[in-house]
Amino acid sequence: MTDLDTRVAPPHAPFLRRAVPALLGYAAVRALGLVVLALWSAARGKSAYTLLTARWDSLWYTRVAELGYGYEVRLPNGDVHSNLAFFPLLPWLERLLHAALPLSYADAGLVVSLLASLAAACGIFAVAERVYGPRVGVCAVLLWAVLPVGVVQSMAYSESLFTALAAWSLYALLTGRWLTAGVLAALAGLTRPVGAAVVAAVWVAGVISFVRGRRAMRTPGAETTSHAPAHTPGASDDVQAPALAPSAEAPFAPSVPPAPAWRRVLGMLIAPLGAAGYVLWVGHRTGKGPLGYLDVQAGWRNGFDGGYAFARFVGDKFTSFPSALAGVGLIVGVALLLWLYVAGVRRRQPVELLVYTGVVLALALCASSYFGSKPRLLLPAFPVLLPLAGALTRLRTSRSVLVTAVLAVASAIYGAFWLNGSGPP
Repeated sequence: MTDLDTRVAPPHAPFLRRAVPALLGYAAVRALGLVVLALWSAARGKSAYTLLTARWDSLWYTRVAELGYGYEVRLPNGDVHSNLAFFPLLPWLERLLHAALPLSYADAGLVVSLLASLAAACGIFAVAERVYGPRVGVCAVLLWAVLPVGVVQSMAYSESLFTALAAWSLYALLTGRWLTAGVLAALAGLTRPVGAAVVAAVWVAGVISFVRGRRAMRTPGAETTSHAPAHTPGASDDVQAPALAPSAEAPFAPSVPPAPAWRRVLGMLIAPLGAAGYVLWVGHRTGKGPLGYLDVQAGWRNGFDGGYAFARFVGDKFTSFPSALAGVGLIVGVALLLWLYVAGVRRRQPVELLVYTGVVLALALCASSYFGSKPRLLLPAFPVLLPLAGALTRLRTSRSVLVTAVLAVASAIYGAFWLNGSGPP
């Protein structure tokens, strides 16, 4: 048992008060990363601000915000890089801030990303607290902050915005707010192609709710399944599995009465509107029909091949000794991700989280896109961190703080090295 209970507000306190330790820890980690990035960049004669706002995908987003869609680059090999590959919500927000405040489009993108990263941290805390309690919530946020590519959370990219929308949509599902979940899923679908993961979570949860409802009608007196975790104050600090039925001893996730069927149906219908609307619009604009967006992605050499290209990429690393070490590292990394996902299944995470995480992992690992982008594509898969967060809560507070501090320093150094080198694609 740790004394971390004294660092978090009681379950009945207002949400923001309960989330304060997680937000302060997250802000401290990100501030450290930005300071190290600024010092490292200055030593190399580069601008940290430029690295955060005016390179790679951030340039494409600001061009969409400023000029709209239609810009493309034709490469010597015949590939066509079109800005239609970039979903519109982040550019829309950049344009809105630029119009409302004296900010450049790049400044607006940075502000959106910083605010979205805090919203994402709150959402991750809310989900983890709902399922496993506030201590795991705090640790989950800190682990998300100290990921090796955590610096992307502070860039004018769409990862933080998407993670915020996804986390809060999942939380809405866990608390029975179907309309909110559907709207947030639709907005996530306007942010990144992986918005399909949020839509899948809403749909699977909706179908299961109706199946359980029909079973309950056929079996009078059957208990309604809830997301309440089998967690009691003073119990073991290990991650606890969600209970199969409501329990008075589950203070962090009280039972949620089933929402009316029309709300569930409406939430399910709203969820795919964002992604479907943009994909269909791109197909209409390109004149290539409903699948026109796939042609746009093909111009970037992006596609879904079931992981064949990634497996071949890893296999090619074993042609020489130095690169073989990188190949081993990639295999270990993928194995760790899969092990954490299986751990979530064994700990009976809510089906919403499992479906969402599974789709994010599949789209990231089985896509034929540039392989250097895969670490940042995995950033939204925060539920895989919950088993690690549970393990972190089992340590004494002094040790968990030390582990987090070491990881934060390592993440800050790696982020600065990464952005001053090849950087994220």
